[in-house]
Amino acid sequence: MTDSNKIEEAVMEKAAQLPTSIAPQRDLWPSIEQALSTPARPARTGRGSIWAQAAAVLLLVGASSALTYTIVKDGGGEATPLVQDLPQLVFEPVSGSFGSQYNLGPGYQDARRYLATGYERELARLDPETRADIEANVATIEQAIRDINVSLAEEPDNVLLQQLLLSTYREELSLMLTVEEIGSATMRRDDI
Repeated sequence: MTDSNKIEEAVMEKAAQLPTSIAPQRDLWPSIEQALSTPARPARTGRGSIWAQAAAVLLLVGASSALTYTIVKDGGGEATPLVQDLPQLVFEPVSGSFGSQYNLGPGYQDARRYLATGYERELARLDPETRADIEANVATIEQAIRDINVSLAEEPDNVLLQQLLLSTYREELSLMLTVEEIGSATMRRDDI
């Protein structure tokens, strides 16, 4: 026999010597019987619960309204617009421009000019490392626009390239908007 078999047999012998049941030190049945015969406590009435829920709702609405007012309120007391309406990008058929078939409409040019002012202002406020990262991203987007336009000049009817160019222009606007909104997201209070 191996050592592990000997150990297992010794454990089994000792386990066989253990009692098969343990008698309680006292008779538990009288207390169980008493618990079963005693009626359960009556359930709470719903009236107190309804008033507590109504108070909680009023407190929640009041707190969320106050928080919303505080967040939206501008330093001058006027509400800050959270979403700005920007013109949609529109492609107009014009010979010789966007892949020799399309030109970005005036809506894009207006949106870009509008965002460029805030973008440049907020970019100047950023720390040099962040500014360098953003400028590198803008340079990458601008290079992609140039590369796609070169490819579109060779394949003016390539729908995939047209969609890619449109997407790249949107990414440029999105990046500019994100940088411009950084200043809007900072606190406007002077007392902190």
